[in-house]
Amino acid sequence: MLTKKSDISELRPLTNTDLIRRFCVGLENLDQRLLQLTDEQLDTKFNAEDGVGEWPCRVLMGHLADAEIAFVHRMRRIAAEERPLFAVWDENEFITSGLYGTPGNTARFPITDYVNTIDAVRKWTGTWLGTLPDSTFLRAGQHPERGEQTLRVVLEYATWHLEQHGWFLNQKIARLVHLNSRS
Repeated sequence: MLTKKSDISELRPLTNTDLIRRFCVGLENLDQRLLQLTDEQLDTKFNAEDGVGEWPCRVLMGHLADAEIAFVHRMRRIAAEERPLFAVWDENEFITSGLYGTPGNTARFPITDYVNTIDAVRKWTGTWLGTLPDSTFLRAGQHPERGEQTLRVVLEYATWHLEQHGWFLNQKIARLVHLNSRS
């Protein structure tokens, strides 16, 4: 389980093979008590001063599932197309539009759906990445805000992204479980 915030610079010295391994185990770093939280706990919004991020656990997991899909699509486009142009997305609009459900709304999506999506996408992608020659990791696409990104850079960012948000998620879960044990 993640005990400290992730630093993307830790990923840069890894070989492609080691980076793929780390990408594949990303979900294993999440606190498994996530699956035992009640709907009320999953939808608890945190205050900025809590230091664990404001998004509820359900929203955070929805964001992570969407991000996995976006990152994998970018990597596959880099491998298949010549210098593809990526689209950006507004993560906050995904939240405010209710894509992840909202408290008090009957459209609460099961947390297992998000976990299973991330798990399936990571396994499928990890297998695929393991088939690529090192030269493919040097191919690049164009991000409208970040500029040129190689497949390797997108993979590093995807790996870091889940670890970074996972640290915050684990802190939220610990806080929720602690609060529940006191009542």
